[in-house]
Formats: sequence, C-alpha cells, structure tokens
Amino acid sequence: MPELPFTAAEYAARLSKTRLAMAARGLDAIFVTDPSNMAWLTGYDGWSFYVHQGVLLGLEGEPVWWGRAMDAVGAQRTTYLSHDNILGYDDSFVQNPAKHPMSELAKLIAARGLATARIGFEMDNYYFTASAFLALQQGLTSAQLFDATGLVNWQRAVKSATEIDYMRRAARIVERMHAVIRDKAEVGMPKNQLIADIYHASVFGAEGDWGDYPAIVPMAPSGMDATAPHLTWDDAPLRAGESTFFEIAGAYRRYQCPQSRTLFLGKPPQKYLDAEQAVLEAVEAGLAQAKPGQLCEDIANAFNHTLNQHGFQKDSRCGYAIGLSYPPDWGERTMSFRSGDKTVLEVGMTFHFMPALWLDDGGLEITEPIVITETGAECLCRTPRALVVKD
Repeated sequence: MPELPFTAAEYAARLSKTRLAMAARGLDAIFVTDPSNMAWLTGYDGWSFYVHQGVLLGLEGEPVWWGRAMDAVGAQRTTYLSHDNILGYDDSFVQNPAKHPMSELAKLIAARGLATARIGFEMDNYYFTASAFLALQQGLTSAQLFDATGLVNWQRAVKSATEIDYMRRAARIVERMHAVIRDKAEVGMPKNQLIADIYHASVFGAEGDWGDYPAIVPMAPSGMDATAPHLTWDDAPLRAGESTFFEIAGAYRRYQCPQSRTLFLGKPPQKYLDAEQAVLEAVEAGLAQAKPGQLCEDIANAFNHTLNQHGFQKDSRCGYAIGLSYPPDWGERTMSFRSGDKTVLEVGMTFHFMPALWLDDGGLEITEPIVITETGAECLCRTPRALVVKD
C-alpha cells in the first residue's frame, strides 16, 4: 500500500459524506474529473489532468479510477484503491480527433451495471469538455446524465484536523516566501530574478516541511500593470516610486495557503497610505464577523461598509474558500465573501480573505488566509499586515 496523506477512516468518511449528497439528489453514481476532488476521494496525485481522467463513484463499493493507461501506475502508487478498480484506456485515444476516450468510459460505466443509471458529471469544470459530454451521451443512450458540478466540492468545505494542519504548514511556507520578497527586492532588480527566489522558497519549504507546487503561479505586476489583478511577471527592473503586489501561495501536500502583500519602493504617495489604512480597518471589521453561525455575506458587508466610509469602493468579492487544489485555481469554487452569499460559517471552514484594491496607478493587496474556529477567525499566517515599504 502507498503511504497516503490521510487515514483509511478519513477517506471512508469522505465517501460516506459524498454518497449522502448523491442520494439526496437521486444520483446512482457520479464521475468526477476535478483533480482536487479525485485526490480528496481517493488520494490520486499526478500531473495528468491534461488528458481525460476521473473517478467513478457509486452508492456502494470502492471508487474506480479511470484514465490514461500509463497514468494507472500513478494511481497504484498514490491511492488506496485495489488494482481491479484502477483502469486505463489505450494511448491511441490520447488527443486523437478520430476517437474519444469517453466512449471507453461509457463502456466501463455500462459494464459496472450503470447503463440505465442516473449519473452526475461535473459539467462546469475546467477538466470536462463539451466533446467529452457528447461522447458520453452517444455511449450511454439509456442512462440519465445530470449536472453534479460542485457536489464533491461542497463536501470538502469543513476541514479535518489533518487538513488544517497541512494548511498551517503551507502557511509557514508562504510566510517564508514573503520574507524573501522583503529581504531581496530592491530598485533595479529584474522581476524574474525575484520570482526565481520566491519559487525557490516555495519549493524548499519551511520549518522542515517541503513545498508542493502552488495551484497558481505568482501574480506580481508593478506600476500601471498592478491596476489589473491577474498579471504575472517579466524581466523589467523594479522601479522606485512603484507598487508591486505579490499574490502567492505556499502549498503542502496540495493544500494551498495563499496570501498577498504589496511592496512599495520609495516613499508611498498619500493615497496609498490612505488605502492601506482603509483596508486594514475594513479587514478588522470583516474578521470580527467571521465566526460560526454568521453568513459569508456578513464578512463582505462589514468589510465594504468600513471601506466605503474611507472613500474606497470594491466591486468584486473579497474572499473565497480554499483548501486542496490543483492548477489553474487555488479556490474551492464554492463559498464567496460577497453580498447575497448566505452560506452559514462553520468551525473548520477555511478561506482566503482577499480585500484587494486596484487604484488608478497601481494595486494594493493585503490579504489573509483564515480558518473559522469556535471563537472566530484565526489568521493562518503571521506575516505583518501592512504595506511593505523599502527605500
């Protein structure tokens, strides 16, 4: 048996929880293609999500891992599944417009007694294509196919003690990454060299824990580029009189801990200092609402009310659920901190409280990964909560 990141009892509890949700929707089976859901259910961990793969889960019995034949060995190395429930399709199906691997999955589903079943698929998912769905429709003419997007994601909302421990380890790593930025960033330094140092810190790890790869590459735009939220880096030198925000994450065993801080080289203009003060006070107001029984929107409303009092506006959400993730996103795609999200907060939920502001000539990101505890929100990181100023 491979060395798994969780106990057999925890995996069994996850299957039971998911099956209750399936039964509530009247589903006989689901096929999950999101690699984070595959890993959460079975332990599977491999960079194979660029080809068609997934986990078939019925209402009883062991799940079935299905994917490219060469990756079946990876499933044997990283999951608790018996080899009879690890099945691969021939490599001639890979990126071949003449035939689709989902036609083979349809045969597998039928062979498992589900030819006339009610089956859920993650329709709105990065890893499930329109052609995949059409091939399944053609191969499962007697089955009923339903949208089960998010079904497994929602079962992951409340983290176990081990999951939170992994996120704390990831937090130590992102703290180290921010320390590297504070120590090494200077006027004239090519941006790509600083990113290389950040990557080294992220993989080297912290406090004896190795670093896994984050689900998103570092976001690190400067100056006018920092008026946009999702730009990466180039080889341009860091300049005096410009802000650069660093939206980065530490990762441990695929558990992500994102955190952002903003660097200003030189003396910040007053509007940056005003924005910093507004964000810091608004973060405190939001954190005060982050406790069991409150709603996701309570955090957003408190944050935005305080921010508005200081003369600033934020149109986008200010937070989202985080945990186990693979590229291209470190969010769990469930809850958000925004008006209208009435999800009730529970002990063990984890979020990226992401109160970013984009100004007319730069950006300001001072964010916090948090876990909901019995008494309120605990910030997972100890990174100083402030604009980082270097002369």
